[in-house]
Amino acid sequence: MTSTRSVDMQIRDIHKGFGAFKALDGVSLDIAAGELVCLLGPSGCGKTTLLRCIAGLERQDRGTIMIGARDVSTLAPQARDYGILFQSYALFPNLTVEQNIGYGLAGNNRETIRRRVNEMLDLVGLCGSERKYPGQLSGGQQQRVALARALAPAPSLLLLDEPMSALDARVREHLCSELRQLQKRLGVTTLMVTHNQDEAMLMADRIAVINQGRVEQFASAQQIYRAPATAFVADFVGQGNWLPFERGQDGQVRVGGHRLNLHGADAHRSGRLFCRPEAVRINPSTPEDNLFDAQLRELTFLGNRCRLRFELDALPGHTLLAELEPHAMPQLTHAPLKVALPSHSLQVFS
Repeated sequence: MTSTRSVDMQIRDIHKGFGAFKALDGVSLDIAAGELVCLLGPSGCGKTTLLRCIAGLERQDRGTIMIGARDVSTLAPQARDYGILFQSYALFPNLTVEQNIGYGLAGNNRETIRRRVNEMLDLVGLCGSERKYPGQLSGGQQQRVALARALAPAPSLLLLDEPMSALDARVREHLCSELRQLQKRLGVTTLMVTHNQDEAMLMADRIAVINQGRVEQFASAQQIYRAPATAFVADFVGQGNWLPFERGQDGQVRVGGHRLNLHGADAHRSGRLFCRPEAVRINPSTPEDNLFDAQLRELTFLGNRCRLRFELDALPGHTLLAELEPHAMPQLTHAPLKVALPSHSLQVFS
């Protein structure tokens, strides 16, 4: 099979407005050759607008887009050498699978097109489906056809716009894994838009978390989850606990009058502490710092984990979450608990 070429990409200071609305506000990213990067953020944050600017379907107000050594900032879409897979797949319903995949290969001779279509069908596991029409395929199969069509011209860049959103959860997880394996095998530089955190965590080499047209953090999934750069990232990615704190005149940090050790973290005069639910220790068997008395308010069994909602005696009315594997669950009642917030798991936001 003809290999898909891979290039790096530089996005520099991209701005885009629609009237008074600023969709992109100085976005810059460096994407390595062969890397899969996810643009993650809530609806309206600018991630799809950025993808469309890269594709040439929207024109940025200012900024440059380099694909390899080429400045494509003002080029027409067909001159930018990418394949694109849309949320709706955009297959032609009146064309067969074979004709859909071969659509972008016009200009080649018939034998070359037939051979390339067969390579693509084999690549996406749809051999034998070439005579079928899109309406005869499942959603997952249609997605594979659309992917094969995007890859058929051997582009140097692959753009994916919410490619899994129309699929149910089980099919989506399976195809995410397949698409990631395929992308690694081809080594094609890929940029994918998604609002689904699980997709981004599963697939991406790095994730760009976007909020209100700006990149809040650009890092690996592990870095974003364990060390969020901003309060928005901490709140948007995964579950989290927030505790208000104050710094007293003695310099000590206190939560509800309870003194805390922050493990050397810088703290402003007041603000919020953040920690992940799985970092919380319930009735610890070994000595722990930042130990609170708490009351259990709710216990939910989620299969592979249990979620506890509790209230610190020092913060009446303020509930926190803890998550434990079922086998690690201590004997719990509605009697007072001892809850530890390890200092190394606490992060400070003003």
